[in-house]
Amino acid sequence: MTDTFRAIRVSKGEAGPKAEFVNLTEADLMEGDVTVAVDYSTVNYKDGLALTGKAPIIRSFPLIPGIDFSGKVEKSSHAGFKPGDRVVLNGYGVGEGHNGGYAQKARVKGDWLVKLPDAISNERAMAIGTAGYTSMLCVLALEHNGVTPASGPILVTGAAGGVGSVAIALLSKLGYTVIASTGRASEADYLKSLGASEIVDRNELSAPGKPIGKERWAGAVDAVGSHTLANVLAMTKYGGTVAACGLAQGMNLPASVAPFILRGVTLAGIDSVMAPMAKRVEAYKRLATDLDMKKLDAMSFRAKLDDVPKLAEEIIAGHVRGRAVIDVNA
Repeated sequence: MTDTFRAIRVSKGEAGPKAEFVNLTEADLMEGDVTVAVDYSTVNYKDGLALTGKAPIIRSFPLIPGIDFSGKVEKSSHAGFKPGDRVVLNGYGVGEGHNGGYAQKARVKGDWLVKLPDAISNERAMAIGTAGYTSMLCVLALEHNGVTPASGPILVTGAAGGVGSVAIALLSKLGYTVIASTGRASEADYLKSLGASEIVDRNELSAPGKPIGKERWAGAVDAVGSHTLANVLAMTKYGGTVAACGLAQGMNLPASVAPFILRGVTLAGIDSVMAPMAKRVEAYKRLATDLDMKKLDAMSFRAKLDDVPKLAEEIIAGHVRGRAVIDVNA
């Protein structure tokens, strides 16, 4: 790599955030004790919000967005890392208040980095990304609350998106029966190829519903929120758990206490941004063993840094299937 490197930088314009491609030097990076030569990033729903300005994700301007990256350590004054280490970063406010992954270099705190297991390449680490890592956190929450394959089927909402796609692949490999909810009927074959056994139209869940309904699933991974999450809770079996990790439909939760006090349902909130390091390490250890890498490859597509602004628009519009792997050096 040369003294300069390429990046996407977002500045605050009069009409809202303005993204542009720039050439920077290490002097433009923020404080940190580890410098990483970035290989790959990805595009998550939050990245789409940041780049389009649909939500105030970016808190400091100008900023390099991208909440994920993988790469190799170039320089380190952190005791836990040395040059050549393969690392991944998800969250910790990177791409929001600290320069993120849409650049060929990143300087961050070593305490934010996870060493990648041998079984996960740098490229596949970004096919996983925050979406896949969040999916694993959701699965761990279901397991922690005693939801097993014998408990009954698991519903996955927003199934064709990044979180949903990885969640289906994980759950099916672990032996769960998976019901996939999507608004894209054309994706039925894709979702079944990942391991879903049944497809539910999201319209069945997205409108206002009853406080409590027929018991249909033992648990769920929900990336949608709002009325969808309320309906998911209302139809969760006695003692079941719903892992909530997203807000694609909205931040509100127009629900009743009925599922909680009549059926003992647990609503498990999943935070991937500030999750403790022990949870992150456990999640990647499990991803290395429990995620079918062939399915991961099948749900992923490759793109360049130049493609990121367009992909940001498309992911907000719900037109992106699976996981985008961004080669920042292509």
